[in-house]
Order: sequence, then structure tokens, then C-alpha cells
Amino acid sequence: MKNQLFLSLAATFLLAVPAVADTGKASVSIPADGMTCEIEFYTPDIVRVVKYPSAMTSAPEKKSLAVIASPADVNYSRKDNSGAVTLKTGKLTVSVNKKTGDITFSDARGRKLLREGDAVMTMRESGADKGSYTVVQNFSLDKDEPIYGLGILQNGKMSQRGTECKMIQGNTWDFVPFFQSLKGYGVYWDNYSPTWFRDNASTTMFDSEVGDCIDYYFMGGGNADGVVANMRHLTGDVPMHPMWTYGFWQSRERYKTQEELLEVVRRHRELGVPLDGIIQDWQYWGNNYQWNAMEFVNSGFHDPKAMMDEVHARNAHAIISVWSSFGPMTKPYREMDAKGLLFGINTWPESGYDGWPPRKDYPAGVKVYDAFSAEARDIYWNHLKRLYDLGLDGWWMDSTEPDHFDFKEEDLELPTALGSFRKVRNAYPLMSVEGVYDHQRAIDNDRRVFILTRSAFAGQQRTGANTWSGDVVSTWDSFRAQLPAGLNFSLTGNPNYNSDLGGFFPAAYNNVYGDNSAPRNPLFQELYVRWLQYGIFSPMMRSHGENIKREIYYFGEAGEPVYDAIAEAIKLRYALLPYTYSTAHDVSARRGSFLRALSMDFPADRNTHDCNDKFMYGRSLLVAPVLHAAYTPEDAISANKWLGLDNGTDNSAKVKAAVNFNDMKEHSVYLPAGTAWWDYFTGEKLQGGKTHSRPVKLNSIPLYVKAGSILPIGPDVQYATEKPWDNLEVRVYPGADGEFTLYEDEGDNYNYEKGMFSTITFAYDDSARKLTIGDRSGSFPGMIGKRKFRIVLPDGKSASVDYDGRKQTVKL
Repeated sequence: MKNQLFLSLAATFLLAVPAVADTGKASVSIPADGMTCEIEFYTPDIVRVVKYPSAMTSAPEKKSLAVIASPADVNYSRKDNSGAVTLKTGKLTVSVNKKTGDITFSDARGRKLLREGDAVMTMRESGADKGSYTVVQNFSLDKDEPIYGLGILQNGKMSQRGTECKMIQGNTWDFVPFFQSLKGYGVYWDNYSPTWFRDNASTTMFDSEVGDCIDYYFMGGGNADGVVANMRHLTGDVPMHPMWTYGFWQSRERYKTQEELLEVVRRHRELGVPLDGIIQDWQYWGNNYQWNAMEFVNSGFHDPKAMMDEVHARNAHAIISVWSSFGPMTKPYREMDAKGLLFGINTWPESGYDGWPPRKDYPAGVKVYDAFSAEARDIYWNHLKRLYDLGLDGWWMDSTEPDHFDFKEEDLELPTALGSFRKVRNAYPLMSVEGVYDHQRAIDNDRRVFILTRSAFAGQQRTGANTWSGDVVSTWDSFRAQLPAGLNFSLTGNPNYNSDLGGFFPAAYNNVYGDNSAPRNPLFQELYVRWLQYGIFSPMMRSHGENIKREIYYFGEAGEPVYDAIAEAIKLRYALLPYTYSTAHDVSARRGSFLRALSMDFPADRNTHDCNDKFMYGRSLLVAPVLHAAYTPEDAISANKWLGLDNGTDNSAKVKAAVNFNDMKEHSVYLPAGTAWWDYFTGEKLQGGKTHSRPVKLNSIPLYVKAGSILPIGPDVQYATEKPWDNLEVRVYPGADGEFTLYEDEGDNYNYEKGMFSTITFAYDDSARKLTIGDRSGSFPGMIGKRKFRIVLPDGKSASVDYDGRKQTVKL
């Protein structure tokens, strides 16, 4: 190709090059014919690799959007001989072969972790990024080496070996260019342009459309937790969410008036079914020309302040839908348009006409804002603050990928504040969400930022965001795909994940029975209950979808199996709240994970390496959701793979015979080897490394506790903070030594960052059958002084302990 610069590291490191140069305490530059490679240690087991044409006198200036860490003062040794340049810290060895240019990464014991293949940079000859490059880096993995990560993928796979996908943010596929291996290392590809990830028998590669250099981070860690910790070190730690966010959330597309929204909160309180969060979806602003006005312009919301006052008076919280785009009749549109801060891509909604299909002869004129611009982010917050001042408790930031219809290559040529749209495309969700987080943190330390968002990128865990998997369709296949999607996302360092419980598009379940009949359609009932039961063990338990009303009272009444199964699932969520909130502290303070692939805790058991149907919730609970219909047929509802849409015309979603959800069915589950397990509900002890069957009904939740676990159980409440934890049940599961730290704070401010929280560590000695409750550490305003713990064993035996903060030992 004319004027093409083609650089392959396979032939660039020559013996005649100048000597390796130190560029700093922990940085080395290796020049070669046509290419320079810079290796820079950030920690003893995190290293950055940058490659660029040697015609440049130094690496291109680049301020990473995702990486916020700075290189540390890392000591390393260097060995430079005729064959290789070898750099060694106490944890990693990085070796550059002078003949091939390949870099090999090994651990401290010399065990090879990863080896590079070819690196390729090809100059772009035209367009907005002319003079930049397409950048490709190949890696060579072991044949049977499982890898995880890449984001939220709807492919149903746990290990991503054999995956090929184009990483460009979409509705139901969120991409993070990061993978980690079961061997205990990870690779973060620091590029924001559309990128192909390909893994096949010969190579694993990242191939990005634009970059000024090849730029990636290799990190050790030793195991999955270590790799996640290193990724968080690079890209940011996780702030605590408010305690109330770990309760139950109800939502609908959409509540059309404030009375509809308030009715849900009132009915929950009347029925005694717990509720903490309610969400107002779109069009509270009026018509599509007023899209995302960030004001209650719709006449159905005549007094939004009174609405929020009642929500709070009933001890609930509300968040509201805001988008990355604005209609032409809105104040934000006019302000941003005057400053050239809007993109001209085709986005949602396409029509000003409120109906389906969209009337494109009445275009809405909605435009996406330039979230890469600091000025635009300021304007966004200034308008969002109107809702904040009304008392809204958080933000549902929808379409943060953003929606991009009728895609054309020239759309990527559009300018942003940080270069072409192509250059920064995939980081849009990070920039838009971080803008809101930073602005709210700047003015308020009394309310923790909470953001629910539809898309994500590396580093987004630092923004108080919980990402949901987009508008997925209401099918069993789609439901099953959510488990590995969330686990792989968590393995990128982003711990906060959820999905629309029941799926977003259930229209087919209505079609044959009439409007809003899906809650009484056994096919949807079974799917919804099983999805809801899975949601108990997500960082956010949120019921949501379009076309039907899915509040509990539409599924029947107390005493009926579907209603009861829903109520029991919600109540179990609250019973586990002390465990969940303590796990949230582990996530925030110790870089832990809520959703844990079984390979994280049981890597020696090969049966866990590609397990996509069960997981650990925290470090104690193994969740094995019922993922297949047992009472009804799994009717196939057509869906668009990328958008998650069903066509709404499938009439097959009809039950052909009576369904009795009280009938017993069988559910089998393989429990990992290396430990014993306890059935959470029956107290039966089970052996690991075996498959076990148990009878289940619709309300049954296959849940197992690892031997040695200590599990705090919360009081029966209607909302998260209704009752103090002054009389907790603490369940102890013998069979191994164990430890658990109970975490407590004020629940909804940032005083914990100042050390205002307390912890109590419970330690179980299995051989001595002894539980030690340690001295309480720390304090905070409102802390419980004296309390009771009721210690319970699986066989029901119990002991009561009065605790005043001082160490106690209990013989069991």
C-alpha cells in the first residue's frame, strides 16, 4: 500500500542496535530498527508495554482515560546479553528476545505466563486519524488455557477461548478490552477505538482501528483475586453504595404518572413485601422533542417534590432515567448546540411521534452530547442538578454506549473534545458516567452516588455505577446467558452488575392472552420467578421490563405459589443483607468481588474452569439457579442478538395444559471438590466433587454454603434500615476453619472514607468446635453499643451471646 508504514516486531530487535537505556527507576527503552519498545513497571507485578515507530524521539503523549495509577519506584534487575534483555522484579520476569522481538512474561519462580506474538502498526492514510495507525498485538496462549473477561458478552460462554467479536459498545454487549487467565495473569489493552478481539488455535489478539502506539498492561497477581486487585490498582477502586441499594428494586417501562409510581410504594407497604428502590423511567419530560429535558414537564407529574417527599416518608428511595442525548426543545440541547457539543449520529428516539414503529417522516432531532468534553459534562450536571435538588436519590443513566442506529463509517470521523469519535468511541460510557459521579461528589458527602447504567468500560467501577446487561429478551436462553455475562464482567474488575429480572422484552407472553396477561401466563411466571431468584444474588436486585406490569400483586395473591415464590425471594434478599453489605465492604476495601466464577475459588477442580451455570456470591454461598423450565415448555421467542428485541408477534407462548407449580421436580448440581457443602435450607451436609440431586418446587432456590462459613442473617424488615442489627442470627457451618468480618457504618454517606465504620471478626476453629468473636474495631455515629448474637449450627443447636464489643469465645 502506498505510503504505508508496516512495522512487525518479529524482525525489529537486532543485535546491532544501541544499548538498552534506562528512562527512569522502573522504565527501560529498547530501540530497534523501526521500532522502540518501552517497558515500565507500575508495581512489581504490573508492567506497561508501549511500542511506537523509532522515528519518534519519544513515546506519544497519552493521558489514559481508564488508568489512573502512576508508576511506582520499583526496583528491578536487568540482564542484557546477546540473546535477550531480561528485567526482573520480585514478582515478574520480563524477557525481550532480540532476534524475534517477542516479550515473554514469567512469574517469580520462572513459570512462563504469557508470550507475545507479532505486533503490527499500519499507518492510516486518510480521514480524521490520518497519520495515526491501526494497532495489532498478538499473544500466544497455552492450548487448554481458560481466559475470562472482555466485558458483558451475551454469548453464554464462561471461558472466552474461541471467541471472536468486534468490540464496539452496544445495548446488550458492553466491552472491556481486558482478559485474565486461570494461570494468574491479566492483560489490559489500553485503547478506546473499535477493536477486534480474536482467539483461535494459533493466536489471541487485540486489533484496534486507531492508536498512536501499541499500549497495554500486563499484570500478575497469582490468582483471579490478585489480578482483579491489580486491575483495580490501575483503574480505580470501588466506592461503597448506600445500604438501601442492596434491597429490592421495582421498576416498569414506565410509570406514566406520579400516582402510578406512588401506588407501587404504598402497595408494598400494605402487603408487607419489602421494597427499597423505585425507578422512574423515561418520558416524565413529555414528548420526544423534549427528550431528556431533565425536568418533570409531563403533566402526569404535577408535583414531583411532593412525590419524592412521600417516597422518602415511606422509607423508600427513587432514581430517575437520564440519557446521553437531548431533544431539540430542551434547555441542555440549546446550550450545548450553541457550543458545538452535540454529535450528529442517528440515535434513539428516531421520531418525534410517540408510537411504534417510529414515524421517520417526523424526525425527533435528538442528538448525543460530547461526553469527552469537560465543558459538556459541566453543562450536563448543571441541568441534572434540577432533579438532584428535588431529592432524587440516584441516576438511571440509560443509553451510555450511546445508542447509534444506521451506523456509517463516516460517523466515526466526527470530532470530539479528545480527537475523532473513532479514537475514543468505546470509552464513552466511562466519560459520561464519571462526569456525573465527579460532580455529585464535589458538592455532597452526605449522599453516596448511585448510578445504574447500561454500558461500561475499564475503570467504571470507580464511579459508583452498577451496570445492567441491557434490553435483553425474555427467553430462557437469554436468562442463562446473564450468568456468565456477569461473571466475566466481574473478572474485568467491575464488580457491580445486574440484569432486567424477567428480561426486558416479554411482549410475546402477552399476545395470546391479552394486554398485561404475561404475569398470569405460566410460561412467563416460571421464567420470571427463576430470574428473580437469581437476582437475589446480584449486587442489585431489580425487576424491570416493558409491555407489562410486573409488580408482585399482578402475579396473584398471598397463598398462591407464584406470589409466594416472589415474596420469599425478596425476603431472602433482606435476610442476607448483613452478608451482602459486609461483602460490599470487602469489594471496596479489599478489592473483592460479589460475583465469583467457581474457578476463582476452586481452580484445582477442572470442572469449574468453564462453568457457566453456577457461581459463588461472596466467599461463602454457592448459587445454582434453576436455569431450565420444568413446568412449561421453553418456547422460542425470536430476538435480535445485538439489540435484544423480540418481534412481539410470536403466538407460541401459550401453555397447552394446566400447570401445578407445587409439583416436585428434580434439580441436579455439581458441587466443587476441595470442601464440604451445606444445603442452606435443609442443613444437609454434602460432599464436594460430586453431583447431587434435590427436589425443587417453584419457590425452591438451590443454595449451598461452603464448610467453614460464618453467615450473619438479618432481621425481618420492610426496608433495609428499618431495624438495627442488635440481635443477629449468626450461622456457623462446620467442616473447616473459617472467618467472617461483619461490617457496619452509617449506611449512606462518605464518612467511612474517614475511618468512621466498625468491624467485628468471627473466627471458627473446626477442630476445637470453637467460635471466637473478636474485639470490635472502629466506631461511627449511631453505632450499636450492646447487642446479642444468636449462634446457630446447621442441626438447629444454638447459643446466645451478649456482646459489648469485647472479645468472646463460644464453645459449640
